[in-house]
Amino acid sequence: MTDMTDMKSLAQRLGRLEAADAIRALKLRYLRACDDKNPDGMRACFVADGAHIHYDRIGSFVGRDALVQCFTELACRPTLREMHFAGQGDVQVLDDGTARGSWDLAYLAFDDANGGRTFLSGRYADEYVFVDGEWLMRSTVFTTGLFAQGMP
Repeated sequence: MTDMTDMKSLAQRLGRLEAADAIRALKLRYLRACDDKNPDGMRACFVADGAHIHYDRIGSFVGRDALVQCFTELACRPTLREMHFAGQGDVQVLDDGTARGSWDLAYLAFDDANGGRTFLSGRYADEYVFVDGEWLMRSTVFTTGLFAQGMP
């Protein structure tokens, strides 16, 4: 009986590690979609219905399509170069279908059209769900830490 209990415990621990790794990969895909000006890639990181998105200085969005529309209008310009650096990720798998995470962000933007420069730091607080065989963001809230904007 002990061997079966140990195997079940090992399988659960392995499942949580694999889930946490998949969530880290999801966050990376999201950040790369932002930097690469890829609205479809960004959309694919969120649940289809009911995503809660709040990005402090930018605003709140009900659903992924509202965020993608704003992203397309504000960021998808060839003169705007952005770099999202997320680290210090803390992923907590709560059960087989839910997890949460926090990530510290450093963001740089260079607008070649007007010479503008932006530096932003802050923290994401995310909630994830496992839907149809993949982890997706159900909620993400970004709180700004530092913000600096200017011209050269």
